[in-house]
Amino acid sequence: MAPRLYIGNKAYSSWSLRPWLAMTHFGLPFEDEVIPLDQPTTHTDILRHSPTGTVPALAVDGIVIWESLAILEYCADRHSEVAIWPKDANARAIARSVSSEMHAGFGNLRKACPMNMRRAVRKIEVSDAVVADVARIEALWAATRHDYGQGGPFLFGAFTAADAMYAPVVNRLHVYDLVQQPGSRAYMEAMMALPAWQAWLEGAKAEPWFLDKYEAI
Repeated sequence: MAPRLYIGNKAYSSWSLRPWLAMTHFGLPFEDEVIPLDQPTTHTDILRHSPTGTVPALAVDGIVIWESLAILEYCADRHSEVAIWPKDANARAIARSVSSEMHAGFGNLRKACPMNMRRAVRKIEVSDAVVADVARIEALWAATRHDYGQGGPFLFGAFTAADAMYAPVVNRLHVYDLVQQPGSRAYMEAMMALPAWQAWLEGAKAEPWFLDKYEAI
């Protein structure tokens, strides 16, 4: 059976976007299954496939891998024929560092500005803590692009797992109109132009579920 990736709503599930985007971009074989969030049976439904009761979860080869970064690492291990991480050892180490920073940080931005793929671009007032998160992200993008991005428009030139990890932030900075630096906008435009991004976006637009806690912001 093909690997099956269990995900939340494409409109809102930032954690699900990351592995789906990478796996689609790199042409890895998989099927996806959406488990709608914030429904009466959501937790029970997810527990059938994920031991944590959270998405994403990848069922493959008789095991389940949960959590976005772990799924990306599994894919990199199993598919060395594609450069899911940069091939250069130093670049790969930095890519893992910036990915881990994304994985563990920027909580103020995440809480105030949840991912919403269908949201029209509309600026909102944010706290100083959110402004600081955005400034760090833009500085990180600029430094990574300067040091490793000469070969293309992404953080390490070509698209890698590091870009997948920042994909939900690209949506946040775009739809809440938070980006400040021209270089950040150019990077975001390259991300949003990816065929895999456009495929996810079309899936989000087609979903029947609308959650007030996201739509009201």
